[in-house]
Amino acid sequence: MQKPNKRLENQTCIVTGSSSGIGKAVAKAMGSEGANIVVNYHSSKEKAEEVADWIEKNSSCGNALVIKCDVSKEDDVKNMFNKTIDYFGTVDVCVANAGMQIDHPLHEMPLDAWQKVIDVNLTGQFLCAKEAIIEFLKRGMRKDVSKSLGKIIHMSSVHEEIPWAGHANYAASKGALLMLMESICQEYAPHKVRCNSLAPGAIKTDINKEVWSSEKELEKLLKLIPYKRMGVPDDIGSVASWLASDESEYINGTTIFVDGGMTCYPGFATNG
Repeated sequence: MQKPNKRLENQTCIVTGSSSGIGKAVAKAMGSEGANIVVNYHSSKEKAEEVADWIEKNSSCGNALVIKCDVSKEDDVKNMFNKTIDYFGTVDVCVANAGMQIDHPLHEMPLDAWQKVIDVNLTGQFLCAKEAIIEFLKRGMRKDVSKSLGKIIHMSSVHEEIPWAGHANYAASKGALLMLMESICQEYAPHKVRCNSLAPGAIKTDINKEVWSSEKELEKLLKLIPYKRMGVPDDIGSVASWLASDESEYINGTTIFVDGGMTCYPGFATNG
């Protein structure tokens, strides 16, 4: 984790899906920068409370609030934002991180497997962005804390660009997310809203433990990464906290790939 410098002091950040993995790292990184953090979870209340406890003990000035929310349900998302605003006064940053995979070959994929992934990975991000923008416009500028009216960070993936056989629902959700993010920027940048995406590559989390815990599988994976190491959640947390700060104020409507060069298609390094 980067050395904190309080660049998010007096700001409130909602981080969805922050009880573990990448979301947990983002919540801790932003908390370390002095922000108030909403630690959102779907089913792991105990893990979410552990993240909140860490933030309370390690943040220079921020506090943490744990809220259960299924981001695919509009009433849940509205409730999360209402609780946040009641507790902290407003929302300055929304990190729409919650996501899921349900993998099948396309010809064997049940409709509910397609729908669940789209509901969480795409509709959930739309619902969070919508509520964030409603609050930003209603509240108005807080020039004492940020040059931007508000910041939205979508958690995308290298698979917004790289096709992924056997994972069509996931890849489709991330490809669509690119257009959602860019459309939000186009529409709301004139209001000083910043909307960007982070696209992690192969990051060591529980979801892919079978790969990085096997020497043989890890060796195969590293052939896809020019930098020759897997990422860790803190790699994403560091970039997210910077992207939420005024240090990146002129970055809007873009995807930042945090992937060790995976999107450079290393298979073509020796002429394909």
